[in-house]
Amino acid sequence: MDRPEEPRNESEQINQPTDEESGFPPRRPTEDEPVSPYRESYEEEQEPPRKRGGGGKAFFVGLIGGIIGALLIALVAWPFARDQMTSPTPAEPTTEQAATTATEAENDIVGAVGKTKEAVVSVTNLQSSFQGTDQETGSGSGVIYKKDGNKAYVVTNYHVVEGASRLSVTLSDGTALEAKVLGEDPTYDLAVLSIDAAKVTQVAKIGDSDTLRAGETVLAIGNPLGIFANSVTRGVISAQERTVPVDTNKDGQQDFNTEVIQTDAAINPGNSGGALINTSGQLIGINSMKIAEASVEGVGFAIPINEALPIMRDLEQNGEVVRPQLGIQIRDVQEFPSGYREDRLKLPSDVTKGIVVVGLTKNSGAAKAGMKANDVIVEIDGKKIGSFADLKSVLYRDAKVGQTVKVMFYRNGDKQSLDVKLSAQAATVQ
Repeated sequence: MDRPEEPRNESEQINQPTDEESGFPPRRPTEDEPVSPYRESYEEEQEPPRKRGGGGKAFFVGLIGGIIGALLIALVAWPFARDQMTSPTPAEPTTEQAATTATEAENDIVGAVGKTKEAVVSVTNLQSSFQGTDQETGSGSGVIYKKDGNKAYVVTNYHVVEGASRLSVTLSDGTALEAKVLGEDPTYDLAVLSIDAAKVTQVAKIGDSDTLRAGETVLAIGNPLGIFANSVTRGVISAQERTVPVDTNKDGQQDFNTEVIQTDAAINPGNSGGALINTSGQLIGINSMKIAEASVEGVGFAIPINEALPIMRDLEQNGEVVRPQLGIQIRDVQEFPSGYREDRLKLPSDVTKGIVVVGLTKNSGAAKAGMKANDVIVEIDGKKIGSFADLKSVLYRDAKVGQTVKVMFYRNGDKQSLDVKLSAQAATVQ
């Protein structure tokens, strides 16, 4: 704002033009207007300077109003300001704090590896040659999961020890020991070995694979390429329960749907049979296979430890896994041409999957229940059966010897059901 004009003395006043100089007629006083004796009769009287008292009063009134307004605003805003003051404000971590957090995370990983690394061994498959000597034909990894007296027990993959005439297990400190095969299971690709426990210093702690979550950090420990013992790779759980069809008897047909853990932790040849562990150092899977294609990266699989444990116990104690069976010989529906399915099996047009009974074992549960050749099984205990792999998965994973199951099937175009008691699988049947 412009400052109020300050009063000036006459010497400081600016010369103003007279009425005559400005061209306007001189102002004459009215009849009742007194004429100062000190001035000429028609001289224009100067307006006295304005007093500043009124401006000060307005200023104080405005000041008081502003203070009252500010108080009202403060009263309204106080609850919000109080919440802001009492709520924790996330602070940006300092460089030192970030480094400390990273160090703690790395220490967790290092600690987890330290709890399991010495329990992971290298397994060498030795087979007799034409010269009569044992030659190395392959190698893999294994995990010491139990120590009892003078024996220690190692779990590995079946394909690591398949066809071996002799097995050698090398501990993390380089000690080589002879190993004995206690049992093998091609279906789950597992085998259990025993070794001398005298120099075994660490046993893997068993975890719970049912609690795994996608994105969880995991570590694979093994012997990649057969030459880099106790190598550690890090990744995450890509999927907790991935169903992968496999050919267990190597006849070119997929005959079992195995449930595996998918991970992007590097699992290379030689890692098979090694440990998949969590950040607590617990064994949650047995590394088993990898899609080895040039265009595929970071897709590895491990057998969940909760799936493997019952198999490991059977192999350790009995040398084999006794599984239930219906007592039938079968073929997949899709192996038959559509004309045969319609004319001989008399299947409805919308039934394109299932298993066809082509033979029965004498005195088996299926034979006693009344099943016949050309029956087409489509369901067992409410679970869909679309292939031989589905049948094995339902019987091996969910059923037990001596259990009675409800079998749904088509016979001459009619859907029927029978209750079948499962018997122990004979070595000559599937």
